[in-house]
Amino acid sequence: MNIVLCDSAAQATRLSATLIYREVAARPLVVLGLATGGTMDPLYQELVSLHRACPIRWSDMRCFNLDEYVGLAVDHPMSYGYFMRHKVFDPLGVREVQAHLLRGDAPDPQEECRRYEDAIAAAGGIDLQLLGIGENGHIGFNEPGSSLDSRTRIVHLNPDTLTANRRFFPPGVCQPESAITLGIQTILDCRQIVMLAIGEKKASAVAAMAEGPLSAMCPASALQMHPATTVVLDTSAAQRLRLKDRYRRAGPADLHSA
Repeated sequence: MNIVLCDSAAQATRLSATLIYREVAARPLVVLGLATGGTMDPLYQELVSLHRACPIRWSDMRCFNLDEYVGLAVDHPMSYGYFMRHKVFDPLGVREVQAHLLRGDAPDPQEECRRYEDAIAAAGGIDLQLLGIGENGHIGFNEPGSSLDSRTRIVHLNPDTLTANRRFFPPGVCQPESAITLGIQTILDCRQIVMLAIGEKKASAVAAMAEGPLSAMCPASALQMHPATTVVLDTSAAQRLRLKDRYRRAGPADLHSA
């Protein structure tokens, strides 16, 4: 696990976006795994800005979304599919055929999980997976207690996750309590992982992920077993790390120059 410390949230966000941008520029046929959530909104804004300043080819890449709420169609305004279409795919010119989205409204959710795993395998696997981290240590919607060898599946969301995400749902709009998510083993199968964590609220989860024991109670700790994970942090998210000085010395210079 390569931990990169940044001086500000803006720097950490720009660096993470630049890593994605560079990957697509260098490998037009890359397969990306893309996340959503509050941390990702400014990252995608930065990614679109990078592309507009120096356009690169997005027409050959393929991507897979990390998760989706059960019961929401891809065109539902509160769905992650809708978020990605309007915030990322349309501004970058990503065509529908390139973007693989989980169908939260699938008639058979279990079959949808199998379909998605098969689609990832048919694409040759995910080359680079973008992740955030929940305050309770979840990645995707893999809540504490998730099996470390789990695959794409339906999960019931913890009360703290529902509370954290309630701000995204306007008054009167029902918030789903279940989701479909890539499993932890599916994430670990990705060839490269970039995680972005911002803010003091993520500090405890970041410390447990990077310096705590490998445990299903902190699903993100499974990334300790991944050979090519880069974790990008601002100072607030990094404040509980005990080895901050070591990470500062070890961080690659070319990443900080982004």
